Amino acid sequence: MSSEPVDLEEDLVNAPIGIFDSGFGGLTVAHAAVDLMPNEDIIYLGDTARAPYGEKHIAEVREYALQCLDRLDFHGVKALVIACNTASSAVLRDARERYRVPVIDVIMPAARRASLVTRNGRIGVICTEATARSRSYEDALAAVPGVHLTTRACPRFVDFVERGITGGPELEAVAREYLEPIRRAGCDTVILGCTHYPLLAGLISMTLGDEVTLVSSSEECARASYAVLTRRGVLHTGPREPSRYFLTTGNAEKFEMLGRRLMQGFVHDVHRVGMDETPAPLGDRAFVRTGERLPQH
Repeated sequence: MSSEPVDLEEDLVNAPIGIFDSGFGGLTVAHAAVDLMPNEDIIYLGDTARAPYGEKHIAEVREYALQCLDRLDFHGVKALVIACNTASSAVLRDARERYRVPVIDVIMPAARRASLVTRNGRIGVICTEATARSRSYEDALAAVPGVHLTTRACPRFVDFVERGITGGPELEAVAREYLEPIRRAGCDTVILGCTHYPLLAGLISMTLGDEVTLVSSSEECARASYAVLTRRGVLHTGPREPSRYFLTTGNAEKFEMLGRRLMQGFVHDVHRVGMDETPAPLGDRAFVRTGERLPQH
């Protein structure tokens, strides 16, 4: 029985990018990725049913993150983007061993950018409690001489964003309390070490002052994704009509409503998926990986 030859390279070029986050924050990565790579198909999965991750134990975060990444891998993605600092801290090494496609995180790109733009070597990191406990940014910047890091967990920021609140007296008071140690340490550069936080960039900048440079882990992650796909020769460089899929483990209507409000209409056609359900193909292109994952360790 004869069959048409398969161009594996072209097939990989046409595969989507998979982006995973615990909730809504990773939409800032997805939005930045679309700005840089407008011709790419994207599948976004937000694990809102089990969010927030920042207060959970690392082992639990690892379990949930791998389930979500497995789901994206099922759809035949050409890259996996962990658009969550907490999940990146918990699962990055395992994920890079587990999947055959490149896995891109949010921590190292942001740390690299901060080390280049700081003028006095004093860098602040604001993040979730789990990311702070993991010391991931300390590890990422350990080899950079002359850098003094001040890390501050800001767990309530995520709660405000997840409720669609990005300003107001209550949030301003919380910001002043959280950011005072960063200001007192004389940091001239601050890493937004949670992908929810770019949605509060105006408030954070107002609190710290215009002289402090904010480094968005979301934007740096998108730039790193562009670079990885370009080096591998699998980036769509010509104009085309891309497909965008938004999946959530929680309430699809709520996800779409909040996502559209926070991301200026960027989010649409949200579908709920259950981690205990058999995954099904998405849309007309029916992206499904034919290969197997690497053995689990």
